[in-house]
Formats: sequence, C-alpha cells, structure tokens
Amino acid sequence: MARNVTIAMVAGEASGDQLAAPFVAELHRRLPGARFVGIGGPRMQSVGFQSWYPMETLSVRGYSEAARSIPAILGIRRELASRLIAEPPDIFIGVDAPDFNLALETKLRANGIPTVQYVSPSIWAWRGERIHKIKRAVDHMLALFPFEVPLYERVQVPVTFVGHPMADEIPEKPDVEAAREQIRVPGSAPVFAMLPGSRRGELEQHAGLFIDTARQIAAQMPDARFLVPLATRPTRSQFEQALYDHKGQDLPFTVLFGHSQLAMTAADVVLVASGTASLEAALLRRPMVITYRVPKLTYRLMWPRRYLPYIGLPNVLAKAFVAPEILQDDATPENLSQALVNVYRDKVVRDRQARCFEEMYRTLRCSAAERAAEAVVPLLHAPSAQRRAALGMATAGGSRP
Repeated sequence: MARNVTIAMVAGEASGDQLAAPFVAELHRRLPGARFVGIGGPRMQSVGFQSWYPMETLSVRGYSEAARSIPAILGIRRELASRLIAEPPDIFIGVDAPDFNLALETKLRANGIPTVQYVSPSIWAWRGERIHKIKRAVDHMLALFPFEVPLYERVQVPVTFVGHPMADEIPEKPDVEAAREQIRVPGSAPVFAMLPGSRRGELEQHAGLFIDTARQIAAQMPDARFLVPLATRPTRSQFEQALYDHKGQDLPFTVLFGHSQLAMTAADVVLVASGTASLEAALLRRPMVITYRVPKLTYRLMWPRRYLPYIGLPNVLAKAFVAPEILQDDATPENLSQALVNVYRDKVVRDRQARCFEEMYRTLRCSAAERAAEAVVPLLHAPSAQRRAALGMATAGGSRP
C-alpha cells in the first residue's frame, strides 16, 4: 500500500519546516514508497518532500505585514485546495501556520480528505474561541505540549501529545567549550547570542535595537562578543545593512549563516525575539532575556486580547516569569543591555533558569516524530470509512463523505 500513499503537508515558516522534517523522515521510513507534496522548506525537501510553492510566501507576522501579502497567500490557498480536491491525498497534515492551514483543512475535510494538524494554535494564549473552528477543521490534533491535551479533550477533538522535535535533536549535555572553539571566540570572553527573528518583518523591528543593545553592553564589558545566527541570505543582508545604518561595523559581532543552536550553546546569555527560538534556548538550557516588538497598530490590536501575563514559550510552560520579558516600548537598548548584564552577573538567576529549563527538556524530549507517525500511519492503513471513524469524525462533528 505504501507505494500508493500520498501525504499532503503545508509548513508556513522556518520553524514549521524544522518541526516537520523529522516527521517526514520518520513517515518515509515507515512508508518507503510514500509521496509527500504541498508547501515546505529546505529541511523538509532534504528528506524527500516536494514543495509546490515557496514557503517564504507564507512567512508573515502581524496585521500590517499580513495585509500586504494577503492577495498572494489567498491565491496560493485557492490553487492548493483545488489541486488537492482534484487529486485527493490520503491525508493532509497542516504544520503550524493556523491562519493558512485551518481554512484549508476545513475545505479539504468537507471534501472527504482526512485532516491532521501538527502543532496546536496558541488558543491558551489568545483567541481561545478558535477551538470551535479547529474542531470543524481537523480530525486529529498532534500537540507539542502536554497542557494542550485537556483543552481538546474537553471539546471532543481527538488529540495526541507527541512532545517537541527540537528537544529530540538537542544533546543531553550541550558542549559549550566545543561550540566556542568552532565559532572561534575566546573561552574567557563574555558571549551573548542575539536572535532577532527569522522573518524580515522581525528584523525591521529588532536589528537596530539589538545592535544598539550590543553597543551598550560593550561599553560596560569591552571583551564581550556577540553572535547573530540568521537563517536566510535576505535576513543576513538585512542585518548587515542595519550594522551599517547604526554604525555598528566596529562592534565585535560574528554573523552566522544558520547555526542557531551552535550560537546559543556558545553563549553565556541569549537575547531572543519571542517565538520558537526562545524555546530552543530553553531546551539548550541557556540563560536568556526575551524581547519582542511589533508595529504599533498590531500591538494595539493584539495586546489587549492576550490571556496570559507572559508571551515567551519558556515562561508559558513554566507558568512564571523564569526569563525576563522586555516588550514593545520597554524594549530599549538601555533596558535590554542592563537585563542581559544582570543575568550574566547573577549566578542565582542563571541557576534558577537552568533548573527550570532542564525540567522542560525532560518533559518535551519523547521522540516526537515517532509518536506523530504512530498516530498517523494506522489511519492510512484503514479502509476509507474506518479511517474516518478512527480519525474521530463522529466525535469531531463530521463532514460529508
């Protein structure tokens, strides 16, 4: 049967590509002849995924940035839905990107295509009413965090906790000394990793801020070094332009092409734009300060709708401000540099973060790709009617056959 299986997937940004790649590889291992199609990034493509559209088209953040991209994104979604309905895959798996995937999944499901969502939208943080849309859109939820399971069980959406693939990739004891040797930074120097985000819109908000923050730290700690891993050539060029604009060429920056884990492992403290990278820093058990800025309109629209007092994933998982969060108007070079220097100099704070992050690592490191494949593969081997029953159609509200 594996030779005839087609699995359609959509990952909308670099973090989704990173999450999905080991899942695709594991499904390939179990279904050697399966075909994987849709939208994915370079990591997915490296394990046999065929991407029909460039993933970067979907990688937007915030209302103003999304508004500029809406026509192209809606066009891709219409074309993709038509193509998948005309030639139905055995299953569709949306990887994160809920604003794109949930509407697509709803349409596919209404046309008899089983749907799975890999990564729950953050309904626990804001817009909790989306769970009803999710119930209409997906037959099965693959959740990365254990606290998400009861939310779906409460509304009778089949759900499986799979853990986080990033935790599976990170060694139990990251080698700080080896990382510093590889990047060629002095072993005794204070090292700060700075992760301004993976999207161009995030760099618009953060690149200059991070450069000015480094300048303030260097004024207090002349031997400090700064590592900036950037995932794409456009974001690297954008940061280098910001260095020129902010007169930061003489600051001790090392700009890396990728290698975010290497940079964070080598660092004493990490400054990270809130998002998946903050969780990555926690899983590496690195001390950190979390920051984020968005356009003012986006902030005014989104901030009052939040449910939690924190936005960083490490703090959400800990249910406490384990890592300092300095956001929006408070995110100034003065505030960020002082927070980073304070964390660097305060062993009690660093040790408290490390203990908390170690617990997160143990909880989320549970062979996510294998668990996810174990949830999906039996659905593919079931006859059509049985498959839809196994996926929970009756429980989840059903759709036409």
